[in-house]
Amino acid sequence: MKRYLVLEDGSWYEGEGFGSDSFRIGELVFNTSMTGYQEILTDNSYCGQIVMMTYPLIGNYGINRDDNESVKPSVFGLVIKDYCEEPNNWRCRETLDEYLKRVGIPGIYGLDTRAVTRKIRSLGTLKASFCSSEEEIPALIEKLKKADFLHDQVARVSTKNIYPIPGRGKKVVVMDFGIKMNILRELSNRDCDLLVVPYNTSAEEIMNLHPDGVMLSNGPGDPEDLPEVIETIKKLLPQTVVFGICLGCQLIALASGAKTYKLKFGHRGGNHPVVNLATGKVEITSQNHGFAVDIASLQSTRLEMTHQALNDGSCEGIRHLDLPCFAVQYHPEANAGPQDSRYLFDIFTKMMEENKNA
Repeated sequence: MKRYLVLEDGSWYEGEGFGSDSFRIGELVFNTSMTGYQEILTDNSYCGQIVMMTYPLIGNYGINRDDNESVKPSVFGLVIKDYCEEPNNWRCRETLDEYLKRVGIPGIYGLDTRAVTRKIRSLGTLKASFCSSEEEIPALIEKLKKADFLHDQVARVSTKNIYPIPGRGKKVVVMDFGIKMNILRELSNRDCDLLVVPYNTSAEEIMNLHPDGVMLSNGPGDPEDLPEVIETIKKLLPQTVVFGICLGCQLIALASGAKTYKLKFGHRGGNHPVVNLATGKVEITSQNHGFAVDIASLQSTRLEMTHQALNDGSCEGIRHLDLPCFAVQYHPEANAGPQDSRYLFDIFTKMMEENKNA
């Protein structure tokens, strides 16, 4: 069946529809990963966004039971070039089309994703949606122009209740802003005793749990939409070890007096080079963020930059000069191929041990 991808600048692209036929307005972004579409679809940092894959062939290994990063996906749509209708993989349990229909995600294939990607790189991310006929396009364009980006994505994807993941090691309270399951797996692999709490849990409630450390997870949206969380982190920093990933990094920066800004088209993919400024080593990283920490604003804080993107020079990591706190903008838990950044979880556990013995 025909389906149309419509952008707020008035352009539109014809393709074939698959997945759900329930359409929503979202921010159109692109991801340069060659594999991992299941992890991307289930990454809650994409809440409110329509994801376009730049690699053309998608769906060839289907969907399995093991690679989800969340229980319930929150992405608003999927755009691809070529869809493989007959996947072949020993772990495959259903096709991508079957999965999208089951979880209510609309998709489109058969359009020129290279052309759309070049448009986003030129104009920046754009609001977009789908429709089923050319007659609907003019009205949808007007609707897109008037629509606002979401500001409540974290509330949509965060857990509503505290839940434990038992371990025999250090007690870690995980603030869930839309956490990827692989972060929890990495902490569990180090035998951490985990308590996952909602995003709006207060500093007093967290410290009453007597943590050895606090993990601030990844998540969607603009960090400045979370002023209450920023105040909570301000209170936590002097009291315990804090490790932030992605959105967690931006929130630590804001809580410490730095600033953040929206990137033109974001960093989303599995092969972004980042240099560790302390060692000079380059890590090949998985990334998914549309905002970044303003490097110049760090000068008026007690933070310093520890990692930097080699593609555009943006900030990819920070640490506090006086407190046991550090964060990275990329995803050290991801399996993009390299596992260059897993050492950060070891640093976190070591910091908790040192802080406990201090």
